[in-house]
Amino acid sequence: MQAVPSEFLAIDRKARANKPFYDLDLRPPETRTCDFDAVVIEFNAERAMVEASRCIHCPDPAPCMLACPTNNDIPSAMWLIEQGKFVEAAQIYHKTSSLPEVCGRVCPHEQLCQGSCVLNKHHQPVLTGELEAFAVDYERRAAGYVIPLGTPTGKRIAVVGAGPAGLACADILVQKGYEVTVFDSKPAPGGLLVYGIPNFKLPKNIWFEKWEELERAGVKFVPNTYIGKDKTIDGLFAEGFEAVFIGVGSEVDAPMENTPGTDLPGVYQATDFLIRTNVDKKLLPENMKEPVEIGRRVAVIGGGDTASDCLRTALRLGAEEVTCLYRRTEKEMPGGRKDRQMARDEGAKYRFLTQPVKFIAGEDGHLAAIECIEMVLGEPDAKGRRRPVPVPDSNFSVACDTAILALGYWPDPIISKTTPDLETHDWGLVTVKNKATGETSRPGVFSGGDCATGPDLVVTAMVGGRKAAFAIDEYLKKK
Repeated sequence: MQAVPSEFLAIDRKARANKPFYDLDLRPPETRTCDFDAVVIEFNAERAMVEASRCIHCPDPAPCMLACPTNNDIPSAMWLIEQGKFVEAAQIYHKTSSLPEVCGRVCPHEQLCQGSCVLNKHHQPVLTGELEAFAVDYERRAAGYVIPLGTPTGKRIAVVGAGPAGLACADILVQKGYEVTVFDSKPAPGGLLVYGIPNFKLPKNIWFEKWEELERAGVKFVPNTYIGKDKTIDGLFAEGFEAVFIGVGSEVDAPMENTPGTDLPGVYQATDFLIRTNVDKKLLPENMKEPVEIGRRVAVIGGGDTASDCLRTALRLGAEEVTCLYRRTEKEMPGGRKDRQMARDEGAKYRFLTQPVKFIAGEDGHLAAIECIEMVLGEPDAKGRRRPVPVPDSNFSVACDTAILALGYWPDPIISKTTPDLETHDWGLVTVKNKATGETSRPGVFSGGDCATGPDLVVTAMVGGRKAAFAIDEYLKKK
């Protein structure tokens, strides 16, 4: 933790803890469901200073800092924001995070830094996420942010995948003086920042500004290049790249196996649905430019954050009845509570202990209903979650025109199939020999993010990319 003025040592923690709490300001549900604009109303300077002054500055290391996957020095940032030193606060975040403007918006803060704030015991936590976003946005508007560059090494590194892991890896490597080229299969870089997270959670201009920062720093982006089809990992080495980072994410939608009717018109995979409804047409892949036809009644199957995104997107597209079907109870849902509450406020309904078993077509061949069966929770599975068990003869139907399958994600196995001696596990996840470095079974090949861990948070993918970048630097120095 950085040094703070002497008056910091005499702060009245009790007085700070008892300061009034004002929650995030949100646009009203009846207004925000009419567009895809941001839901959260950003802090102004005065609001940020007041909120930051609620931090009681726990003894180092503070719980919020320990709970942050990046180990952001949150207390120091809070002190600087409280003093109105917003640019200096932003610089604190840049030290440990490559995407602070993104993480400040999309991290599940209630499970991480904010959830670990000691004020939770008797008060309300400091809104650390919104303060992070505010500080970095302020810096960009007031002073601009330039990625610091290292002395050129003359060495070239290929990054495969332009999502959070790949972007973070590229960010650190250009600071170390390397020439970095990022390959991605989509028309634009960003990964799920563009093609997964809806605009109402992460406005696209936030990412576009970051994209410009990276390009100004010298990062080269090569779009529409599918590594494993258009090029191979071995081919990249043959082109003169001295190390390769694989950060392709885990973006293959998990299928709904042994369930008839999933191929009916009106049944969508979550990724296809979100990309085609949330991304500007000129950034869409050629096979996704046909508009989505959404019906009056929509059912979303799944319980993660992607399911919440689909529910809220369907409401913005004009659906009248939007229902989430989930086979366990809300307690077992993996998605964030905050997003679920926003979905409810906007009009989404939830039906728990419900398992679809068949998608039924109407006379026109289009989806008309989903046959479901009731479930009860049985014994815990290997992860400690109670197994859903079907209730015999409890079948019933849910009328709907559109169904969206948000069942999770699998890794794309193509890189492992086209890269000799690259070890993988669990249906294609890249095996990392050392989590602290991202080293794989292939010398010079590193990996991180969801393609190595399975689906996880933006911030954990970013951390994986950063760790690998530092390891690549050490590897090439030794080489």
